Formats: sequence, structure tokens, C-alpha cells
Amino acid sequence: MSTADVSSEAGGVSRAQGIDMMLEVILVPVSDLERATEFYLRLGWRRDDNTPPGVEQFTPPGSGCSVVFGEGLTSAAPGSAGGFLVVPDIEAAREALVADGIEVGEIFHVTPDGPVPGRDPDGGSYVTRAFFSDPDGNSWMLQEITTRLPGRLG
Repeated sequence: MSTADVSSEAGGVSRAQGIDMMLEVILVPVSDLERATEFYLRLGWRRDDNTPPGVEQFTPPGSGCSVVFGEGLTSAAPGSAGGFLVVPDIEAAREALVADGIEVGEIFHVTPDGPVPGRDPDGGSYVTRAFFSDPDGNSWMLQEITTRLPGRLG
């Protein structure tokens, strides 16, 4: 199916479908700026400059998208955000995070019947995962991707 075949909910072709829209920043609601800053520094994420006072922005290694948090940015409840972090080797990523003092759940893989402990026995991309959260409960899912689906970047 081409993008010209994609219809909007209104029933017509979206006028915006031909406009590049790069996901740049995700808002992460936190309750304590200093505690969140310390956590994201421990993750090894780059602390970005040029943020206003009371606001922090961090970018994961290799990512084109950042997270931002701080005073007055959102009315969302702390801990209500989440996202996926793509890694090429989930065991290495998990071990590195644990070594840096991050509490990461056990590795599991998804099946039609639900999650199953351990790596995907077939080594499939997009299937093997591990979960961690920041001090407020914002959730981050590590997802191992070794081969991208057609049309995906990276």
C-alpha cells in the first residue's frame, strides 16, 4: 500500500502525509527535577544545553529523539509516560544499565500467549525485551532489534 492509499479518519487522504515530521522530544512528567536529572545522567544520556531554568533535556546515545522534563511543562501525572528504547544487543544493554545501578527487569520475549522469560529462541527482531522505570515510574522498554522491518530507518 502506498502512502497515497492511506486515508485519514475523516475518510480522505491526509494532506500532511507528504510532510516530514521528525519526532524530536518526548515530554516526561517527573515530581523532582534533581532526582530525575541524577537518574538520566546515570543512564549515560547526554545532558543537552540551552534549556531554560528548571527544565532539563537528555538524549539517549545514538538517538535522534530527546526527553525533556521540568517545572510547568505538563499537567500529566509524574510516572505516566513511557517509551521503547531500541538496542542491538539486549543482554549487553541490560548488563550495562545494571552495572550503573539501574534496576532492570529480567529479559523476556513476547508471544501470542503473552510474555515468556528469556530471549526469543528464534532470535527474532522486535521480540526480546526488558523493562525499567525512572524514580517516578515513567516506563522504558528495552527492545532488541537486529534487523529492521522494510521502510524503517536505522
